[in-house]
Amino acid sequence: MAHRIAVLALETSIAFDFGTATHIFSALPDDYELLVCSPDRRPVRTTGGYTMTFDHGLEVLRDADTVLVPGTRYPPARQEGRLEPAVHEALTTTKASRIMSICTGAFVLGAAGILDGRPATTHWSATESFRALYPKVELNPDVLFVDDGDVLTSAGVAAGIDLCLHVIRSDHGSEIANQVARYCVVPAWRQGGQSQFVHRPVPDDPDSSTAPARAWALDRLDEPLELSALAEQARMSVRTFTRRFRAETGMSPGRWLTQQRVERARYLLESTDLPIDQVARHAGFGTGAALRQQLAASIGVSPTAYRQTFRTA
Repeated sequence: MAHRIAVLALETSIAFDFGTATHIFSALPDDYELLVCSPDRRPVRTTGGYTMTFDHGLEVLRDADTVLVPGTRYPPARQEGRLEPAVHEALTTTKASRIMSICTGAFVLGAAGILDGRPATTHWSATESFRALYPKVELNPDVLFVDDGDVLTSAGVAAGIDLCLHVIRSDHGSEIANQVARYCVVPAWRQGGQSQFVHRPVPDDPDSSTAPARAWALDRLDEPLELSALAEQARMSVRTFTRRFRAETGMSPGRWLTQQRVERARYLLESTDLPIDQVARHAGFGTGAALRQQLAASIGVSPTAYRQTFRTA
């Protein structure tokens, strides 16, 4: 029997988020049954300039296996910290074993009290207003999604793809999730968090950018790279370089280097027959044990399992 997902649309629905939820799970029609709904089956406008109509009302939330709330500008939750009584009752009495939100759909879960005392995330631009309305939620604006067992939330827009693929991976394994990712022409995994996508002004003085140092480092990932050497390439003190680097990339130089080395290792695992120890050396991790540790921490799989999953003929 297919896992039943009820997708709740509220005025005004974020078109991309709604499409993400329905498109990704519909890629597995034998595994997921999608029921899209709105209060009283009323039409819901979207940010895409069109209006959606529905075959179902809130009653489908009651017996759903998963309830999913895409991003929305729904005024009661976004501005007043409340829900319509019928929406509140439907969300708090559902028998669903899993409740999810994409982007600002977290406001709806927050208004229902579902996120109280739990870790959660939402779009980085909505952090201030979310915290003001829902101070009991442990908001983390720096991640792409949060899996707290039976309640899952994602950051903005495309992070909903990451969350939906994560759910498929949890339900059916990496191979199926990777197939869906390829079908949707999106990465099966993304590194980092949404902090790397937050708008940051370009430095007024191009010469003060850390970009040349980053380019220099990318050509030498297999070598030991000290922070002082990177700062020297940028002609900055270590302190200034670290501050500027974080402002431009959203992360520390050390974290950025690890991320680039993981990406290099993934590429080598996919595209070459090099033994694991050689992949580790070429990526700058030194030993196969270090590579296994970093890959497990970053994407949750071993180098061998990753190669078996992603290697093309």
